[in-house]
Amino acid sequence: MIKRALISVSDKTGIADFAKKLAAKDVEILSTGGTAKLLRENGVEVKDVSDYTGFPEMMSGRVKTLHPKIHGGLLALRENDEHMKAATDNGIEMIDLVVVNLYPFAETIKKEGVTEGEAIEQIDIGGPSMLRSAAKNFQSVTVITDPADYELVGTEIEKDGDTTPETRRRLAEKVFELTARYDANIASYLSDGKLDGFLVKKVQDLRYGENPHQNAAFYADMPGHKEASLMNAEQLQGKDLSYNNIMDADGALSLVREFDAPTVAFIKHANPCGIASADSIGEAFKLAYETDSKSAFGGIIALNRAVTKEIAEEIVNKFFEVVLAPDYEDGALKVFEAKKNLRVLKLPEVKPEPEAKTYRKVSGGLLIQDLDTARVSEADLKVVTKRQPTEEEMKDLLFAWHTVKHVKSNAIVLVKNAATVGIGAGQMSRVDAVELSIKKALDREEGSVMASDAFFPFPDSIETASKHKITAIIQPGGSIKDDTVIAAADEAGIAMVFTGKRAFLH
Repeated sequence: MIKRALISVSDKTGIADFAKKLAAKDVEILSTGGTAKLLRENGVEVKDVSDYTGFPEMMSGRVKTLHPKIHGGLLALRENDEHMKAATDNGIEMIDLVVVNLYPFAETIKKEGVTEGEAIEQIDIGGPSMLRSAAKNFQSVTVITDPADYELVGTEIEKDGDTTPETRRRLAEKVFELTARYDANIASYLSDGKLDGFLVKKVQDLRYGENPHQNAAFYADMPGHKEASLMNAEQLQGKDLSYNNIMDADGALSLVREFDAPTVAFIKHANPCGIASADSIGEAFKLAYETDSKSAFGGIIALNRAVTKEIAEEIVNKFFEVVLAPDYEDGALKVFEAKKNLRVLKLPEVKPEPEAKTYRKVSGGLLIQDLDTARVSEADLKVVTKRQPTEEEMKDLLFAWHTVKHVKSNAIVLVKNAATVGIGAGQMSRVDAVELSIKKALDREEGSVMASDAFFPFPDSIETASKHKITAIIQPGGSIKDDTVIAAADEAGIAMVFTGKRAFLH
C-alpha cells in the first residue's frame, strides 16, 4: 500500500491534481522547494523534506535529498527482516511513491548564448539518485518521471490503494531509459559532441520502412542539435514523412549545405539526380532539374534559399514527394495548397554540416565513423598534368568534388557552369560509372569537367572522357597506375588535379 510519497518536479504539469488524489487516500506527501510551495497553494498538505530528514537544504539547493532517510526509505526490501530492523533502528520510514522529473539540461543547452556554468547548474544529482533508488526497488516502490503517467497511477491508487506489479516494472524501465539518456546528454555536451557512442529517443512510428513488410520508426539524437536537420524541420503541409522520404530528404539537405551560393538539389533513391548553383535560386532550380528531369520525377527537392512563388508554381506542375528549404516567400505556400499531399518542410538556416558521427548497423555490431564534412579548396589541390585547369574549370572541379561526395560509389559526376549534366552512381566498376554519367548527359558532356570519388585504376576512364571532350578531371589520386592515368590525360590535353582525399559513400 502507498502510505508515503516524495514529490519534487521541475515540470509541474498536472502535479497539483495528482497530489490531491494522493491526499484523498491519506498518503503523506514529502516535497521540496518550488514543488512544495505549489502544492500548498493548491490546498495540499506537505511536509518539507528538510523537516523529514532533520537536515537543511544547502549549497544553493545542491544538497537536499541525498540523505539515508530518503534513500533508505526507497531501497529497503520490505520482506527482508534485517533491512526493516536497520530502518527502525535509524528512524527510517518507507517511501512508497516517488514523483520526480529532472532539471531541464537538454532544453538549457539548446538556448542561444547559454554559458557552461549555466549548463552545469542544470545537471541534476538528487533527482536521478532518487529515481534509480526507487526503480531498483520497483517490487515495492512506484516511480513516476512522466506527467502522462499520473492518470494511470492515480486510477490504480484510487481503486486499490497501490499500483500493480506490472505498472511498477514498466515505470522502472522508463526511469533507467531516462537516466541513461540524461547522462548521455551531459557526457556529449562536456565532450563537445565528440563522445564515441550514441543514445536516441523514439519520436514517431512510421507507416513502414523501405518496403511495406518492414516496421520502422524515427528516432532523435539525444544531444540537442540546433542545426538544420530533419528532426528540427517544421512540416508546413502534406502527408506524414515516410522512411524513404526521410532518408532522401536528409541526403538532399547534406548536399545543398555544401554550397554557399544559391543551390538546389534533386534526390531520388538516395542519389542526386541534379544539382546546381547560380546567382539566383530560380536559375539554380532550372539548371538542377534539367540535369535529369526523368529521374527527378517523384523525388525530393532541397534548397538552401527561400522558395519563391515562381519555383512553387514549377513544383506543383510536376510530381515531387518533399520540398525542404529554410523559408518560403509570400505566395509560395498558397501555391502549394494545390498539392495537398506534397510534404513541405521548413528548416533552420542551412549552414555547413557540423562535425558528427554516423552509425550503421551490421550483423552483431555497429559501425561508427566521423561524418565526411571535409571541404576542399583550390589550395588543397595538386595539379598533376602538363595543362593547368582554367579558372572556370577550377570552379567547376570544386563544385563537382563537393557533389560527388554525395553520390553512391562508384561515383562519377559531370559538371558545366556549376550545374551537373551527368551523374553515374553506384556502379561496380569505375569505367561503367563514367559511361553511365555520359549516357545521362544526353550529349551535353562536351566541355564539362569530371569528378571521381576514388582513383582511376586504369586509363580506360580517361580515354572515354577524352572521346567525349571532357576537359578536366578531379580525383583523389593514389593508384599504382597514377603515372599511366596522368600520361593518358596529358595525351588527351585534359587537365587533372588530385585532392589527396577519397570520397566513398556506400
